[in-house]
Amino acid sequence: MLWAWTEPARLSADAHAAVSDRDNDLLVSAASAWEIATKNRLGKLGRADGLIAGYARNLERLRARELLITSSHALLAGGLTCGHQDPFDRLIAAQGILEGLSVITADPALHALDGLATHW
Repeated sequence: MLWAWTEPARLSADAHAAVSDRDNDLLVSAASAWEIATKNRLGKLGRADGLIAGYARNLERLRARELLITSSHALLAGGLTCGHQDPFDRLIAAQGILEGLSVITADPALHALDGLATHW
């Protein structure tokens, strides 16, 4: 999602097509907001204050809706045995599995996860 907002040229052709297709219902996990705020606080995103302040506006620009986190998502994320240690990615993967959604990701660990459909 960050690349779609800030560096769309970094998206693969498949990912760009999925984001650009107006027939697709785009959802962005609330975990993404958590990750952006956390990485900004830790200094890992440079200055992302503008992304945080304009988060809702950026979702609108993508024609995306927020996907809220449920306890079912959290429980599956905590129990996934994929070996992926990033809690944000684990949560997004769990949401994709439980909600039957495709996840746009360049992460090979998520591409290999059973039950998760991915684009890249």
